[in-house]
Amino acid sequence: MASIEIGRPVAWRVKAIAPDGAFAGYASVFGTTDSEGDRVQPGAFAASLARWNAAGRLPPFLWQHDMAQPIGRFDRVFEDATGLRVEGRIALETMRGREALALLRLGALDGLSIGYSTVGAAIAGDGARLLKTLELHEISLVTLPANDAARVAWVKAAPGEATELSTAIIANLRRAAEAIAPRKDKA
Repeated sequence: MASIEIGRPVAWRVKAIAPDGAFAGYASVFGTTDSEGDRVQPGAFAASLARWNAAGRLPPFLWQHDMAQPIGRFDRVFEDATGLRVEGRIALETMRGREALALLRLGALDGLSIGYSTVGAAIAGDGARLLKTLELHEISLVTLPANDAARVAWVKAAPGEATELSTAIIANLRRAAEAIAPRKDKA
């Protein structure tokens, strides 16, 4: 298994889950080596996002990378210092959207993953493939993301929601934060 390298843990905001399906998270986290040996570099999505924005669209939001199963839409997709941040809504009027929300509530599913083509890359001294420029095709809610740090960070709060609904999400987010925390044996 590839080592995960990041200089700081992601600051997660966790709230109880609301019935409207609004969520935010990171579809890709910069500086981490994923299970395929790839490490996305800051700025890798800039040109692709500019093309999506110029077309007045955002990448599709899919279930498990299945182009036949969109499960919502994004309101915002942008790079920040941590990675590729996404904010959007799950389509709760669809069967798959309701299933996705139920799995998020249980803490059984919270992974995000990107579908992309590599435009520019290099090899790092440790053998990882440094992804410098990517063409972003889609973003999916997945069971097992290649980049273990790519997770739904929060789902919109609802007044009066039971606190046990957030317990599983908090446990998953702590697990993800531990996975991307700097390793002491790397010092």
